[in-house]
Amino acid sequence: MSNQCSSLLPSSLRTPDGGEVGKRILIVDDGEEVRQVMRAVFEGRTGYEVCGEASNGAEAVQKALALKPDLMLLDVAMPLLNGVEVASVLAGSMPEMPIVLYTMYNELLGLSLASAVGAKAVISKADGINKLIECVQGLLEPKVEATGAASGVQPSNPSAPLK
Repeated sequence: MSNQCSSLLPSSLRTPDGGEVGKRILIVDDGEEVRQVMRAVFEGRTGYEVCGEASNGAEAVQKALALKPDLMLLDVAMPLLNGVEVASVLAGSMPEMPIVLYTMYNELLGLSLASAVGAKAVISKADGINKLIECVQGLLEPKVEATGAASGVQPSNPSAPLK
């Protein structure tokens, strides 16, 4: 499967056969094995399409602007631009796109900094892929509770989506 999206159309559009285009994710990590595992897991266990991959921050910004994914999974420690810098750049041009920082440094990063640069969540790589999938699903498909408010984990949890 290629690293490019099958189309650059917004996910709200329909496919030629009338089906709905699935939610699309851009994976950004400088580790090729990490990107491969994340792609395999998200494509194999969810209905999401991995529309692209990037191995550094500059490439991440370029691909996000070109591919317009529904969500970005973003490592923090990367060459050229780090994940915090990428999130900050994209917050101005793509504020509707949720960014999930997926990092070994979530305790050092802190939720307030992540929120300030536009990230919706910080997930520790140590928490594993299931926690990441749960977070992504919560951001792309928020469930509505009886009160009508979107469900989610409280922001005091370091791996919770930020409100």
